[in-house]
Amino acid sequence: MSTTRWITEMGMGVDVRGRDYTKAARRAVFDALRHSSLNLFNAAGKSRDDMHVAVMIGCADPDAVDLDAVADEVPYGVVTVRAEKGGLNVPPIDADGTGGVTIACAAILVSFPD
Repeated sequence: MSTTRWITEMGMGVDVRGRDYTKAARRAVFDALRHSSLNLFNAAGKSRDDMHVAVMIGCADPDAVDLDAVADEVPYGVVTVRAEKGGLNVPPIDADGTGGVTIACAAILVSFPD
């Protein structure tokens, strides 16, 4: 099926102490989604349930992201999630070497069938 992209949203999420890549990724998706209030779908005869939502996550350890948990952040549409190398790990300052900051980036691409 052919689709056309209508929207691109970006967000950033951070886990400040736990090096939890899924938490950072979910926060990035939450951030991106909360930047938009789109009213054009009804005017174009489209439904939110018709959306194809592709979520791209960039983080230092893509294999550590629970893709299903990230998909749960998106309330509508047919959702797919993939994680790839990106984001940032900030070294810990704790004396025992624990902690550190994990930063994930999200791009949310919304398309509709042609």
